[in-house]
Amino acid sequence: MQLEQTLKNPYAYDYQLLIKHLFNAPIAYNPKQEIVYRFDQRFSYETFKKRVHQLAHMLSTMGIKAGDTVAVMDYDSHRYLECYFAVPMIGAVLHTINIRLSPEQILYTINHAEDDLILAHSDFLPILEQIKGRLEVDSFVLLQDEAMALKTSLHVKGEYETLLAQQPSVFAFPDLNENTRATTFYTTGTTGLPKGVYFTHRQLVLHTLGVLSTLGTAPHQGNFHQNDVYMPITPMFHVHAWGLPYVATMLGVKQVYPGRYIPDLLLELIAKENVTFSHCVPTIMHMLFNSPKINEVDLRGWKVIIGGAALPKAMCQEALQRGIDMFTGYGMSETCPILSLAQLTPEMLELSNEEQSDIRIKTGRSMGLVEMEIVDEQMQPLPHDGKSTGEIVVRSPWLTQGYFKDQKNSELLWAGGYLHTGDVAYMDEKGYVKITDRVKDIIKVGGEWVSSLELEDIIHQHPSVKEVAVIGVEDEKWGERPLALVVCDNLKPISEKELLSHAKEFIKKGIMAREGMLLKILFVSSIDKTSVGKIDKKSLRQKYTL
Repeated sequence: MQLEQTLKNPYAYDYQLLIKHLFNAPIAYNPKQEIVYRFDQRFSYETFKKRVHQLAHMLSTMGIKAGDTVAVMDYDSHRYLECYFAVPMIGAVLHTINIRLSPEQILYTINHAEDDLILAHSDFLPILEQIKGRLEVDSFVLLQDEAMALKTSLHVKGEYETLLAQQPSVFAFPDLNENTRATTFYTTGTTGLPKGVYFTHRQLVLHTLGVLSTLGTAPHQGNFHQNDVYMPITPMFHVHAWGLPYVATMLGVKQVYPGRYIPDLLLELIAKENVTFSHCVPTIMHMLFNSPKINEVDLRGWKVIIGGAALPKAMCQEALQRGIDMFTGYGMSETCPILSLAQLTPEMLELSNEEQSDIRIKTGRSMGLVEMEIVDEQMQPLPHDGKSTGEIVVRSPWLTQGYFKDQKNSELLWAGGYLHTGDVAYMDEKGYVKITDRVKDIIKVGGEWVSSLELEDIIHQHPSVKEVAVIGVEDEKWGERPLALVVCDNLKPISEKELLSHAKEFIKKGIMAREGMLLKILFVSSIDKTSVGKIDKKSLRQKYTL
């Protein structure tokens, strides 16, 4: 039987999945809701709408047109949120520059992305001055938090607020093809030059709807709804701040943008603005928990998604004791990014905090429209038995099609018709996934796999441990053995022998493979991080040997 396709009505509006349709939702239904920048700016969605229209006019008068690329170098701000919408809505591409990269890497990403205009905060002008002779773009707009005269040799067209104020407040945003590229950013990975990841209007809209359907329908825990107050603590240059600003804007919730991540300021904003929903990497949460002001703030009812790195069980337990609804979200730069969330069923919420923590630190269950499999080296699916371990591969309508101008790595990313995450995990019968390591971080001791993440979690549960990273180092007898780099609490000193005894007790209970008994401990003052706050194991492997 031949499949019947619906004929297209020439009179019907061809509704494309465009970012402008996300933008229009809260403007109509919640125009008086607030958008806040630190304690410096506060205005309504109604004003936000006008500013986005003014920004579109400003870019157009500067010659930016469909297909051009506009880059941003800024802290998390209302300006960044305006660029999230105005730039792709005129048909241009938004390039969110990772401000934590080295000047040479920033130079590479700007030229590789073919930027036509850069909106840069005054704090980052020295970086641009340093590389200006090799930049292929010579057009800049200045972003400032305080009005001040600045001397620069860059070709600055003007200051953002001044230019914005000169523009009309109504712009006719065009109807675009939903497969138009909307955003580009660069992921540093572990080898070679940064790789450009890109997403279309369609992908960003579907990701927004997918996240909203999962967070918005959760009845008791791990939800995000119209009464929440949203503050990201994930950089807006990194995977669209996990896509949550688009979700927050579509919902029309109050949004708070903190600028630079200063622990005391973040805690003050949470308290004064009644923030109820955030997301961050474990490093940021560790920073907040170690702030002297942490005990001055009531954090009960604060919901926090932890991603980018494994959520330590000890951190999760401390969060639950403080009344924080902390749980894991999983994804990567190439996946837009959210694929799964560790939300709990009503029955699970009846468990003790310790038992809940075991679930909350898992990778979670995949969202709707995400096909997630655990496969062996031959790409054969493994059983969902809670123990069969392999690589996570995924399919979803919002995954990047590849790397910008990089055919070879794009083919490797999608080998076999699935996107390869490089994460090693198992899945249980309820669909909950637990990552045990990265493919490149697994430690092979005497031919057996030892999970660096599981060892880190065990060590981190000792009250004297502030941070820990476990890497594999060469060993003549075993091939590799695990080395734990530990940052201790100065107020709670501990010896190597005591910490090894702590770890070995878990191993004896069968929680960890017996090969973990070969663990070595090295106390360090700090642990290397990547530009987005993840532990940099590539750097650590290069730095430390037994």
